[in-house]
Amino acid sequence: MKYIQSEKNPQVKQWKKLQTRKERDKSGTFLVEGFHLVEEALKREEVVEEIILSEKTEMPPGWDYGSIPLTVVTEDISKMLAETETTQGIFAICRQSENAHVSGRTYLLIDSVQDPGNLGTMIRTADAAGMDAVIVGKGSVDIYNPKVLRSAQGSHFHLPVLNGNLAEWIDKLGAENIPVYGTALENGVSYTEASQQESFALLVGNEGSGVNKELLNQTTKNLYIPIYGKSESLNVAVAAGILLYYLKTAK
Repeated sequence: MKYIQSEKNPQVKQWKKLQTRKERDKSGTFLVEGFHLVEEALKREEVVEEIILSEKTEMPPGWDYGSIPLTVVTEDISKMLAETETTQGIFAICRQSENAHVSGRTYLLIDSVQDPGNLGTMIRTADAAGMDAVIVGKGSVDIYNPKVLRSAQGSHFHLPVLNGNLAEWIDKLGAENIPVYGTALENGVSYTEASQQESFALLVGNEGSGVNKELLNQTTKNLYIPIYGKSESLNVAVAAGILLYYLKTAK
């Protein structure tokens, strides 16, 4: 166990850099904060590289972190690393998932969603709905953005969440006879015209402009959720939740 007191320590500076997407991409790592996220990360073998603990925080009894390095830091360093106003004083450096081969029959595809709360909520919802993977396309917020991680509540450690070329994924899924349902008001049909199934992919898009039209041209069918009140549209994360649970066959 190490103890670091100086905010100028090179290791502290490196941890601080992980608050930027550039450094996360460069290092292939990301920082999670809080007891719940650290505990969820520890459940995945060989994901956590290091645990960081404030000198005023106690490691929960019964946690098995094996040979993972533990570094204790001052309260000031803890606050410097924190993305929350009232930090719990515990962090973990985690390895990013590699874009390895993903197998499965149900997918959530996300196109250009820029709000971290929306992206994290959809990852969490896909996890709850028992989806096999989440594929996030170009133009979306970083899947390891701290706000995305907090909104997802540990779901990054429960199912594959990967960056990917959505056009290529739609082609690949089509070759595997997995229907891809886009979401669009124009040239779409009510979601109730689709049926529950064991294999499908749902494609959702940007909060303002929706799914890229070129991607919509590749889909099996495009769905919309009727609006019965005066609202112009549904929040993308809410819409994704409705459609995932409607389409998914219970296991």
